[in-house]
Amino acid sequence: MKYCLFIVVCFLNSFLYSQTKKNTDSVAYYNKLANSNLDSKKYGQAAAYTQKSISFCEVHGQKENAANQTLKLGKIFYNQGKFEEALKNFHKTVSLYDSLKPSCIKALALYYIGVANTAKGDYKTADVYYTKAQNLLKELNITDHVEALSYQKALAQKKNNDLALAAKTFKSITQKPNNPGIIRTKVDSYYQLGLIETQLQRNDSAIIYFDKALEYNEKSNDLPKKSKIVLAISQYYKANKNYDMAYSFLDEHYQLENYLLRLKNAKVDLNEFEKFKKNQSLNNTIKRESEEKIQLKTYRYSKLVSILAIALISILSLLSLALYKNNIIRNQNNLLLREKNKELILAKNKAEKASKARSEFLSTVSHELRTPLNAINGITHILLEDNPKKKQLKYLESLKFSGNYLTTFINEILEINKIDSTKVEVETISFNLKELLFNIQSSLKELATANKNYFNLEIDKSIPDSLMGDPTKLSQIILNLINNALKFTQNGHVSVIAKLYSQEDDTATIYFEIVDTGIGIPEDKLQTVFESFSQGSIEVNRKYGGTGLGLTIVKKLIELLGGEIKLKSEVGKGSTFTFKLNFKINNEPLEVVEEVKPYSDTQLKHKSILLIEDNKINQMITRKMLENKNINCEIIDNGEDAVELLKVKRFDMVLMDVHLPGINGTTATKLIREFDKTTPIIALTAISLDENRDMLLSFGMDDVITKPFVPDEFYTTIAKFFD
Repeated sequence: MKYCLFIVVCFLNSFLYSQTKKNTDSVAYYNKLANSNLDSKKYGQAAAYTQKSISFCEVHGQKENAANQTLKLGKIFYNQGKFEEALKNFHKTVSLYDSLKPSCIKALALYYIGVANTAKGDYKTADVYYTKAQNLLKELNITDHVEALSYQKALAQKKNNDLALAAKTFKSITQKPNNPGIIRTKVDSYYQLGLIETQLQRNDSAIIYFDKALEYNEKSNDLPKKSKIVLAISQYYKANKNYDMAYSFLDEHYQLENYLLRLKNAKVDLNEFEKFKKNQSLNNTIKRESEEKIQLKTYRYSKLVSILAIALISILSLLSLALYKNNIIRNQNNLLLREKNKELILAKNKAEKASKARSEFLSTVSHELRTPLNAINGITHILLEDNPKKKQLKYLESLKFSGNYLTTFINEILEINKIDSTKVEVETISFNLKELLFNIQSSLKELATANKNYFNLEIDKSIPDSLMGDPTKLSQIILNLINNALKFTQNGHVSVIAKLYSQEDDTATIYFEIVDTGIGIPEDKLQTVFESFSQGSIEVNRKYGGTGLGLTIVKKLIELLGGEIKLKSEVGKGSTFTFKLNFKINNEPLEVVEEVKPYSDTQLKHKSILLIEDNKINQMITRKMLENKNINCEIIDNGEDAVELLKVKRFDMVLMDVHLPGINGTTATKLIREFDKTTPIIALTAISLDENRDMLLSFGMDDVITKPFVPDEFYTTIAKFFD
């Protein structure tokens, strides 16, 4: 209700003007009686007098007053929880104003229709009327509080589980210019965005929005709202198993709640105090009479009480002695338990530090390796495009293979580390399993032919066409298993089988089996083969190559999707991998996704791009790759100079390295977005464990290109921002 204070003021001004024309006006009289009954919470009487006021207006042709009184009657019914009666009166108000000049009262009626429908749980209808109220305010050029209605509209969308549309509406509010009237609405919008991101399990984005809500709340000093935000941040850290931070914010939440409670209790109601003083005099008289009777009874029982007291003291003395001895024993046990707890906490902290150090080490190593790898892959690509000699071509192809191998190796290490650190999110989208398996078979036909293998695909026709799940991770699992089967099999058979294991209501369980007639796995290696860097034996690694991480990733991804992988194998006869996964059945038809057309060189020709990169080799490689497509490239090696340059010079695009000396790429992007919200900014990064695409986009970047660059992906990403 607080968001429509401006409309209420507008209503009161209009109403008072119309009601004070005549001191003896019947509308003013009935309105005074209605207000008096409202103050006494006699809603039935208030409604009756308001109805009499409406009848008076209708008889005397006072249409605008009738509309205002009808709105008031609707609000009375709404406060009683009689939403159907309230809606009838609100709709009547809107109908009356259809023949009058549009005003803020009509907007208020539309708003209350939305509020009443929200209370009934009809969020779609509520959304329609919030939109109508918002449009009318814009028509009346009342723009200061339009965001308040936008916020109510977004709340209705959220309650209707239309999270994407709700998030879009909340974001539009946060992007409005700051002014005193919008600060509280911005705080609420950032808080709701954080709740939506938490519900969608996008925790990194959620904490950014909660921090924003906290930052804006400092300007309004809204303590109840701050308490809610702090509690949400505590729950975020708890979900991410950072219990120290979770406890810290939870403690702050309780401190705020206690402070607010003390403020509430400190407000003494003067009327209640006066009433208490009057009653106190009467109570004192009654109390004196009661005391005289009690004294008489006390005297009669005093001797009995004395005897009982002596008996009780004796019993309590014995109990105290027993409790004293038990206390000594309990203190000794507690001391021992505290020592053991300290040891356990120290061991836990050491384990957490070791795990964190391992993750940070792998992240740092993989990140640092990507920069020289970008140079290797980039220079190799440039040399291959410069028509090398035939005798050089073989060496360059070998160099390209080695670079791609190292890139794959680093990506697999990072993938395992992400799964272990619970930073991998599982998607739930519609996909066609049959098409997915056929596409995988087509992509691996060349590998099957190279090893002279018969590659067979068997798909159960009873499997539903449209399933809900994570097709990317499923593809990664099946590709790894088939790659292994084709690699370790020569002149043999590889079969991929998919069957409908069971179907209940809207859930289907699919059974997968990958069978090969290859070299097989020794019995003593059947368990260790799923461990990192394990391939059965050193001889196998030398002969067939590979990183030894594929099956580790497969096992972890299957467990992440709720399944379990099983392996049967015999040396010289082959191996069989099996697993089952559950999928929701999508009864709606799949959308046909048109294939994206590849980029053309004309899209890129003569475009101007600012490259912000501090590594000289990466500067040279990226410039060369851009100039090969006739793109004009200008280079800046730090964020501060780039921000100043963009204030005076325009470019078609900015390529921003994330890790820069001085201010980093994300900070530079935030500063640029303060004065330039249109120029595309693409992040260049060797993404580590602590970075992800959503986090980088939240700073104002439009897309992300990962180092080392894959040339076609590099050009395609750039081209999609140019017509």
